[in-house]
Amino acid sequence: MGSHGAKAQAFYGAVIHSLSTPGHDLEILPAALLIVEAQGVITAFHKDVKPGEVGSLIDTATTTLHYLSPSQFIIPGFIDTHNHAPQWAQRGLGQGQHILEWLSAITFPNEGRFRDPSHAQRIYSSAIDGFLRQGITTASYYGSIHPEATNILADLCLAKGQRAFVGKCNMTRNSPDYYRDASVEQSLRDTESCISHIRKIDPEGKLLKHVLTPRFAISCDAECLAGLGQIAAKNPDLPIQTHFNEAEQEITATRELFPQFSSEADLYHHYGLLTKRSILAHCCYMAPHEFDKLKELQCGVAHCPISNMTVGGGFMAAPIREFLNRGIKVGLGTDSGGGFSSSMLDAIRQAMIASHAREVESKGRDKGLKIAEAFYLATLGGAEVCCLEDKVGNFEVGKEFDALVVDWQRDGVMTIVEEEDELDTVFEKFVMTGDDRNIVRVLVKGRVVREMKI
Repeated sequence: MGSHGAKAQAFYGAVIHSLSTPGHDLEILPAALLIVEAQGVITAFHKDVKPGEVGSLIDTATTTLHYLSPSQFIIPGFIDTHNHAPQWAQRGLGQGQHILEWLSAITFPNEGRFRDPSHAQRIYSSAIDGFLRQGITTASYYGSIHPEATNILADLCLAKGQRAFVGKCNMTRNSPDYYRDASVEQSLRDTESCISHIRKIDPEGKLLKHVLTPRFAISCDAECLAGLGQIAAKNPDLPIQTHFNEAEQEITATRELFPQFSSEADLYHHYGLLTKRSILAHCCYMAPHEFDKLKELQCGVAHCPISNMTVGGGFMAAPIREFLNRGIKVGLGTDSGGGFSSSMLDAIRQAMIASHAREVESKGRDKGLKIAEAFYLATLGGAEVCCLEDKVGNFEVGKEFDALVVDWQRDGVMTIVEEEDELDTVFEKFVMTGDDRNIVRVLVKGRVVREMKI
């Protein structure tokens, strides 16, 4: 499958995706036909098609037909709701450290290097290629504090075809002199500049949006948070992202800096930073009224199960079952440098492990996640958190075709597929034991953005 030019495309074979149902059910279709128009929008989804019927359902003169092999199936692209792009070069470092020590010793020195545009170009290019290779078709990126580097990240996402939210990190205090915005005013001006840059290079927002990114309240003066809240009010299309109730050390420090607020939910709401477009990372420690506040304001949770258990001092299984039971939006985040893996498949697995630990801790109250639910978090759930569920997340007609072609026959470590295995069993083997070697093709808006060389 190469570039499709001006022609429509059709894909015939096995298709698996999540449904917009209360139980987040999987739809597993051994012989489906997806038709995608030239601009990348799904125009038809025939769910049970015999091979001899395919020709009658497409216009062969205007449509390129792709037959999947018997060892292949299509799933939606993964959506990474929390990713620190500068941390691509520090992945795996500082495991077991508490959050503020980890930031000071590992993260701030690394992110400070992005003052050099050539460094940003090199690391960000590698990062985007790496995430696309792992099937992440949409990412919500934290950049560094540097506007030039942030613009480079946006340029590269657009050039490589990845759908992305890109944010300049706002940091006006409690960080080293070499890694801090010069002033609140400069921080806000740089943010406005980055917003303008993305709107210039992608004026229709086909792939990119700026995301307002106060790193967390500890690193932002009240005036900075207020200024970002004002920008958010003037630009209701912009998403917002920050860290939220990540670790006890972070929560304590936040309350010492903002004693007038009893919780982080009250703090961010006060400054106009909790809306339906807010993406709140971690959310490990939640007071009862904070659940209510997130539900009321339609905020989304970026669940980062790997970093929650390895870096930051939280080492806590977040209350994902309670979020889901309350109807709060939840997606998955790799957190890039915050853990040991940038793989969404690993995030799915760790989400299941953490949820079962939570079930034991809660004495059975919070039931562990099933594979179908964890897969939903990585796809349609992430789309809902990013307010992109009308565009991506599954294969409903009218959505854009962001997809992965998975091949279980590729060399790798995936559990061997037996002749008698049904498609649901093959899918389970891929999710639990497959890796990027099984993702042979990545498409965004119907365009191939990464293809495994044979």
